[in-house]
This record gives sequence, C-alpha cells and structure tokens, in this order.
Amino acid sequence: MHTGAAYCFVCYLFKDSSKYPGGDAFVNEGFRNWNMKCRIRRHVGSINSAHNDAEEKYNLFMKPRTSNRESIGSNSADFKAKYLARLTWSLKCIRYLLRQGLAFRGHNEGKDSNNQGNFRELLAWLAGNFEEVNMVVLENAPHNCQMIDHKIQKQLIAACAHETTKFIIEELGDECFAILADESSDAYQQEQLALCLRYVNKNGEPVERFLGLVHVEDTTSLTLKQAIQSLLIKYQLPLSKIRGQGYDGPSNMKGHVNGLKKLIMEESPSAYYVHCFAHQLQLTLVAVAKENIDCQWFFGQLAYLLNVLDMSCKKIRMLRIAQAEYMIEALKLGEIETGQGLNQEMGLARPGDTRWGSHYRTVMHVIHLYPSIKKVLFRVGKEGKGVEALGAQTMLRVFTSFEFVFLLHMMNEIFGYTNDLCNALQKREQDIVNAMDLLELTKVELDVLRRDVGWEEFLKNVTSFCEKSKVKVVDMDGKYIPIQRSAKFYRGATNYHRFHADMFLGIIDRQLQELNSRFDEVNTELLRCMAAFNPANSFSAFDNEKLVKLAGFYPHDFDFQERNQLRFQLHNYINDVRNDENFKNLRSLADLSMMLVKRDMVSRYDIVYKLLKLVLVLPVATAGVERIFSAMNTIKNKLRSKMGHDFLNNCLTTFIEGEFFLQAKDEDIINYFQAMKDRKVNL
Repeated sequence: MHTGAAYCFVCYLFKDSSKYPGGDAFVNEGFRNWNMKCRIRRHVGSINSAHNDAEEKYNLFMKPRTSNRESIGSNSADFKAKYLARLTWSLKCIRYLLRQGLAFRGHNEGKDSNNQGNFRELLAWLAGNFEEVNMVVLENAPHNCQMIDHKIQKQLIAACAHETTKFIIEELGDECFAILADESSDAYQQEQLALCLRYVNKNGEPVERFLGLVHVEDTTSLTLKQAIQSLLIKYQLPLSKIRGQGYDGPSNMKGHVNGLKKLIMEESPSAYYVHCFAHQLQLTLVAVAKENIDCQWFFGQLAYLLNVLDMSCKKIRMLRIAQAEYMIEALKLGEIETGQGLNQEMGLARPGDTRWGSHYRTVMHVIHLYPSIKKVLFRVGKEGKGVEALGAQTMLRVFTSFEFVFLLHMMNEIFGYTNDLCNALQKREQDIVNAMDLLELTKVELDVLRRDVGWEEFLKNVTSFCEKSKVKVVDMDGKYIPIQRSAKFYRGATNYHRFHADMFLGIIDRQLQELNSRFDEVNTELLRCMAAFNPANSFSAFDNEKLVKLAGFYPHDFDFQERNQLRFQLHNYINDVRNDENFKNLRSLADLSMMLVKRDMVSRYDIVYKLLKLVLVLPVATAGVERIFSAMNTIKNKLRSKMGHDFLNNCLTTFIEGEFFLQAKDEDIINYFQAMKDRKVNL
C-alpha cells in the first residue's frame, strides 16, 4: 500500500484473476493519476465488467439473504415455510428409520417401482394420509428442491449423529473417563474399532456411551492408539483425562493389547487396565489356548465332531441309546453308583465364542460320553453313505487317537482349575476380595500342575482312560507321528517333547502368562482397595487404610492437602452413612454414588466422592462394546454390506444412543444441516 494512492476495495478482495487476467492499478500498485479522474469511471465499466462482478460477489458475501439466487422466489416467506416443512418431514422419516435401525434406500427407486425403499415409501405413506404433508413433498415440491436425494439423506443423518454426540460430550463435561475399545469385522469383512466412554454423570450413575466407530487397516498397538486418539481429539477430549482402559474379548486385537495399554499409560499414568467382570474369563483363556497350534487343532476337531453328530435327530437318538446301554453295562459291573441325581442324560452342547461356560461343559460331556460317541461314530461310518460315512470314519480315527484324548483331558484340567475363579469374577464387586484370593490359588495350582509331579499324575490319568477306552497309548520315548498333519513339520521330534513341552507346558504357560498380564500386582491391589468401598452388609468391607492407599494410585487427582484430609473425611463419612437409613440396603458402588448425590452429601464429602467416581470409572462390569457390535450386525447386515464408514458410524450413534437421539430437537438438527454447506434456501 502507498499513501496518496486509491485502491478498489471490492476488486482487491473479489476480482476473478482467471476471468479477468489483466493488471489493474486499483488492485496492485494503486491509482495516483488524479489529473485523469475519468479512469475511475472506466474502471467501474459496464454491467459485465470485472469491477461489477466483484461488487456482486461482495454484496452476496455481506448479505447472503439478498442474493440473486433467492430473489427468484425463495426470498418469499411462503417459499421458506414450505421448504422448512418439506425438510422437517424428510427429517421425521429419517429419525424413524434411524431409531429402528432400518435401511433407507431401495433396490429400484424409480417412479414405476412397486417399492422405492423405506425412506421414500414412508414419506409417500405420510403424503397419502395427511394433506399437510402432501402439500409440500414429492410431486408438490419443486423438482430441484424435494429434499429426498441420497446426499440430503446422509447429511441429515450426519446432523442427527452430531446432535446426539453433543449430548454425550455435554453430559461428560470436565469429568475423567475410561475408554472401552474392541475390534470386530463387519458384514463386509472390514476391521472396525468401536470406542465407548465410561464416566459418572451428574446423578452419580456410571454410564457408558458410544463415541464412535473407526475403520482400521490393522490391529497393531500403534494403529489402535492412533484411532482412539483421533476420535478423542475430534471431540476435544484429552488423553490425560483417561482413568481406565478396557479391551476385553478374544478378538484380533488381543495380541496387541499389552502394547496399547502401555501407549495409553504413557499419556495418562493413572489409566489403569482392569479385567471386566461382565466378560467371562473362560472365553479369554480359550482364545489364549488356541494360540497353541495343537490346541487350535483340538478345538477344530471338536467342532467337526459336533457337526458329524449334530446333523440329524437320528444320530442324537443313536447317541442316547448307546449311552443308555453303556450305563446299564457299567451298573452291572459296579463301575458307577446309583442314586437320585446321578447318571442323568447329557447332550453335546456346542461351544460358542460368547456363551459363558460352554467350552468347559462341552469338554466334560465328551469325556463322559466318550464310549457312546465312539460307538455311534463306528456305526455311522459303517452303515452310513457318502459324505456322512466319510465324515464319521475320518472323525473316528481322530477321536480314538492318543493326541485327541490327551488334549481333551488337558483342557478339562485347565477349565477345572480356573472355573471357580471365572464364577467368582462374575459376582463383580460383591466378591472382589474372594476372587483375588481364588486368583492366587489358581496360579499356584497351575504352577504345581506344570511341575514333574503334576505331569506324571496327569499322564497317569490319561493313560488309564485310554486303556479303559481301548485307545492305543504312545511310547513317550518313541518318534512323534502327527494326526492329519504332515510329518515334515515334526522331523526328529519325540512324543515326550511334543506332549510334555509343546502341549502340556506350552498351554499351561500361556494360561499363567495371561492371568499374570490381566491381573498384575498393581491391578490386583487396586481391586482389593476398591472393594473397601462396597456398601453391602452395612459397609462391612470398609477399610480406611485401603481407601487412603487407593487414592495413592491417582497422584494427579489428589494434591497433598486432599490426601492428608482424606483419612479424616473417611472417618466422618463412614459414621454418617452407617447411621443413615437410606444407605442400609445398598448393594453396589453405583447405588452408593447415586445415594450420595440424592442425599446432597457430595459437597460434604467431596474428596471421598471424587475417589468413588474414579473407582466407578474403572470398567470392572461392562458389556458396552459387545452391545455395539450386536447393533452393528443389525445396521450393517448382508443386504447393506457396502455402507461407508461415516454413514455406518452416524447410523450406529443414533441407534445405540437412542435416549439422547430422542432428546435432540428437530430445530437444532435442521440448523446444523443448514450450516453444513450453502443451501438453496437460507432460513
């Protein structure tokens, strides 16, 4: 800029250089030839000049409601009212479909189609039954402003998801939270990472909210951390606020959880990982066992066995008859006892990845029904035809092998030693101390089992079972011959090395490693201290020292003065709640927290309540992420397998967080929709 020079403000800002490439003194160096004032009129030029074009853009920028585009007709109040009504009815149809988790588009949305898809059919039904709707939609709407295009639908859905998530962020406020993450593949076989937040709301209730779904290329710890971080940053949630982590489930990300935990704790040292009590530990132990290739082979053969026997009612009936005959023979020989409740009929339950206790039950039943199963397989293999006979013959060879029997008893031992621990963990905070004691006992039992004495006793039991069932026992010093696998992979291997080192020790060591990783010293002590808050039985588990120690796990949340004052506040707190009738029948920590809020005792015991909230944030009893993947199977099914990532995430948000979605106002959703981009009509 030069003093004494004139510039054209609108041309300086809005001149289109590509359309008017020539230089201009009023834009570049400034006009200073004051003796040639006619140049100013020449610069303004005719109606299509560069100056007038720039001035029009300036006017549109300063007053968007007076643009030429609107002056054609949309400037009228009537046009805007109809546009708003049309948009509102489209939104109402979308809200209904989102709440029900239904598809929007149809296979053929042409005018001659008998079914144009859920969205258009629902809008057409409303128009056919309500005149106020019919007046503004479909055929009675401007052809270029019907508000039914797929892009419009997706933008409205995105606005719905935005307003829903806004409620979650507002409810969270400045509170600390835990992250719950898990990975699963959708109907299109794409890896998806679901992220939930767990926090305590203003009513003192611990809640879990769905934050988002992220597509990940792989499940390495760094990729997962970046996916989690991107979602948190999107909603301006700092990683330093994380106070708990939960990654339960035998998913593909399991092998990278330890690395992910460390990466998160580098950002927030108090982001402790604890085992989710709502998730069956046995499912995780099965997944760990399957990391052993021999155990993976065993469970594959077990599934094949159930397929062979489960194909028809005829085979099930044959199994029942064979078992009844075996029972009669065993009773005659005095091998089993009689009495009420003994020798009841058993079936073969199929083990499932989500059914708690099913693997243990299946293994037990196969051992119990072993003679009967063997008899049925032989009969089907001899009398059957085609694929049925071939399957039974193949399975019989595996079923009567020493390796199958060995692994069958191996898994029975593992499940047997860990079953009490799994059941205790299901009782949640009411039995945390007992569960931690059982954890230590389970570790000791597994450690004893892996020693020479345990190996010899186990091998003796397996050998006895094989001799009784007429299964050939292998020579431990002999050469190992694999079943259904090439011997090239096991050249020079002895039976002792394969059965003792690879299978017996390999499987037990993996179980111990998982238990030590899932329940390390810090987590175990954290859970023991947390149990001191349990209000059951008139706060019988209360321990002042443990709760003071618990606060030490959160150095960034309690300053020196608060830690010093906590001991005295806890003393007043326990005397107060024990003498208050409202606290006598409480069963859980969540009940305690909500009662403190209800009785307006939060400000009185602010340090105690802060500590209680940190405990409640820990995901010790949650199944939120599992519910998300159940919802994903509803939303993205085989008929909608090609949904985009953002579209899927928006549909899931409104479907899962229906409580907040219902609270979102149409007006707020429409305002956000209008602000997403330039619209033909500005409201």
